[in-house]
Amino acid sequence: MKTPEVELSAAVPMRRVGPVLLAGPEVTGEFLLPLATFETPLWPSVGRGARVAQASGGIRAVVVDDRMTRSILVEAPEAAEALRVAEALASRQAEAQALVAQTSRFARLLDVHRQIIGNLLYLRFEFSTGDAAGHNMVTAAAERLMDWLLAEFPALRYVSISGNFCADKKATAVNGILGRGKNVVAELTVPRKLCERYLKATPEKIAELNVKKNLLGTLAAGGLRSANAHFANMLLAFYLATGQDAANIVEGSQGFTHAEARGGDLYFSVTLPNLIVGTVGAGKDLPFVRENLELLGCLAERAPGANARRLAVLCAAAVLCGELSLLAAQTNPHELMQAHRKLERKP
Repeated sequence: MKTPEVELSAAVPMRRVGPVLLAGPEVTGEFLLPLATFETPLWPSVGRGARVAQASGGIRAVVVDDRMTRSILVEAPEAAEALRVAEALASRQAEAQALVAQTSRFARLLDVHRQIIGNLLYLRFEFSTGDAAGHNMVTAAAERLMDWLLAEFPALRYVSISGNFCADKKATAVNGILGRGKNVVAELTVPRKLCERYLKATPEKIAELNVKKNLLGTLAAGGLRSANAHFANMLLAFYLATGQDAANIVEGSQGFTHAEARGGDLYFSVTLPNLIVGTVGAGKDLPFVRENLELLGCLAERAPGANARRLAVLCAAAVLCGELSLLAAQTNPHELMQAHRKLERKP
């Protein structure tokens, strides 16, 4: 007997939190941050961070780098042939770039990195992808490059269009070192009085907790290029609300929180080397996603890539707000659990 198909639908609760103030240099203005989550304390927590940011003069954020990757894997008869192919490719970059340009109006080859393991050749292609996150764009470009290599070097054998040296949706060192997605730094200076008033903590306590918890605690746990309290919470909520591939929070949450007491005030920053976001592509045609992107000013007529960079900056601002609020809460005994009891327990 054939089982009838059942169409299921579910909605993740979403709220717009803020406003949060951005003070440049990439983005300036006040914005409501859309966050979709089942963890309801996240909204007031990010909201508290947004109030602190606004009272402190705004978050400063910059995009340090921007690239998307795909690695192919081919097999040579021996290591010497794998090396010969890799060196030949390095000397024929212009040809490779021309092939990539044929696959998309926006794809551009930026760089190629190699790893040779025995007779296996891993080639990590790095591309610019305009306003798209670029998963499919880079795969199509890598496929064209692979076909070209297999034709130019008949001794090679196809193994996979993705050799895991990309590295897509996995916790690795290579993404943080070489870059995958948008590398964004967001920072804020909170005057001592505002820190004590809104966060119920001193700059010294927050800076000390960041070292003992985020840095040393993560080191003790064997963390990989990551030292933060809960980047993944804000990333998932922001990704779902803006139509991103939520699985990319795996590499996206590999980032660093930095806090210092400076002249009595608090310097606080988050560094996210692997933010993979886009404003066009799969998921972006859903009505609620388009509404959120429109409200964030990410659907305007700009140069290719500018809207996606803007979205990455706003995402980093959400991460900073939530990270600051949670660290402050954890400087005080019982505050975190009391908040969860109050906001999540039903009467």
